[in-house]
Amino acid sequence: MSNSDRLVLALGGAGTVGSGIVKALLDKGFKVAVISRDNGRLDRLRTFISPNTKDNLFTIVGNVGSEDGAEQAKKELLESVGKVTDVVSSLGFSWWQGGPPHSQTLKDLHWVIDTLLYSTFVSWKAFFPLVRDDSSCTYTFITGGAEKLLMPGTGFLTVGAASALSFCQILREEYPELPCKLNQVKINAGVAAPDRMAPGYLDHLDLGVAVASLVEKPNSSHSVFTVSCPADLKTVLLDRKL
Repeated sequence: MSNSDRLVLALGGAGTVGSGIVKALLDKGFKVAVISRDNGRLDRLRTFISPNTKDNLFTIVGNVGSEDGAEQAKKELLESVGKVTDVVSSLGFSWWQGGPPHSQTLKDLHWVIDTLLYSTFVSWKAFFPLVRDDSSCTYTFITGGAEKLLMPGTGFLTVGAASALSFCQILREEYPELPCKLNQVKINAGVAAPDRMAPGYLDHLDLGVAVASLVEKPNSSHSVFTVSCPADLKTVLLDRKL
């Protein structure tokens, strides 16, 4: 199946990590759909991608973090694009350092878990059936490595990140012979746009190219690709025979 015949649903595609992935996928000739609650972020995404790929980007305003919202978004998606062949899930947020646990509320903990775990689960449950039984399809999770990055004020982020990683591990164990190619890219570094780079950070454009290459050559399944520094984008993802 050629890239032009494939439609990638990029969950979280309007965020920092997701926008780099969306641009790279479009540049490789894929059609891409992005769902976001914020139409303003979708507008910014349209101005960010390469001008000659705009006709291949489909955007929907919706909430994939709730069961009803995800089902409604799925209905609108299928009505507009017909079929989804690949899913890339990069839901979440880049950083949280709200303070030590004793200074936080239950509402704060709910928000972190909802953003990192519940939204990942709800969207997976809604969209996974679209690609599950086809060996030419892929479902790729983009996760962080904050489960080991514990510093003052980040405890709730650690809990949320560990929960998301556990969920991905559960899926690999629960579906060992899945036709769909199920993979995970685990990022143990910060990710930023070129104008906001810091030492040790990954350029979201370079990360996008690496993830797009993984989706393009779906020969690997049930694998975890760990990226801890910019060099890993090439050695772990691009140079590996996928």
